[in-house]
Amino acid sequence: MFQSVQALVQGAVLERATLLVNHVLSAEPVAMTRLQRHSGSALQIGFKGWPSFLPPLPVLAFRISPAGLVEWLGTTPPTATELRIEVDVANPAATLAQALTGERPGVEIAGDAEFASDVNWLMDNLRWDIEDDLARFIGAAPAREMSRLGRAVADGLRTAVRTVRGATAHRSVATGSEGLPPR
Repeated sequence: MFQSVQALVQGAVLERATLLVNHVLSAEPVAMTRLQRHSGSALQIGFKGWPSFLPPLPVLAFRISPAGLVEWLGTTPPTATELRIEVDVANPAATLAQALTGERPGVEIAGDAEFASDVNWLMDNLRWDIEDDLARFIGAAPAREMSRLGRAVADGLRTAVRTVRGATAHRSVATGSEGLPPR
C-alpha cells in the first residue's frame, strides 16, 4: 500500500515540477532555442548513493519537445537516452545544504557532449523570476516587497547553512578523523 501511495505522490509532484520547469523555460526564448536543437532527445537523471533506509528515489526521464520544452516520460525510463546525469546524494543533508548555498552537488554526466553543454548552460543561466509571476496576481509593488522579503530569508538561510557547515568542518578538524580529541 505504501508503494502505491508513494507512486501516486511522486507522479503528481513530477508532473507539477515539469510544468514549473516548462514555465521557466518558456520565459526565456534563448533557453528554448538551445533545447530545440535537441528535439526528440531523452535525458535521464539518476540518484547515486541514496541511503537504503529511505524510500528509493525514482529515475527521472524527460524528452525534449520540438518547442524546446521538456516532457516527463513517466515511471518507465526509455531504453536509450542521449544524456545521463547521476547526482551524488549519498548524504541527503549535505546535498540539501549545497543546494541552499547555491553550490551544485557532485554529478556525473555521460552522453552527447553538445546536449550536456546546453543543459549545463541552462543550469548556470536559467532562473525563475518569481517576482514577475507574483506581479501578475497581486500587483507590482506588493510583489516587489514579497520578493525582497523572500531574498532576505533566503540570504539568511544561506548564511546559517554556511555557518553550520563551517563550524562542523572546524569541529571535525579539531577532533581528528576518529572523532577523538587531538593529543
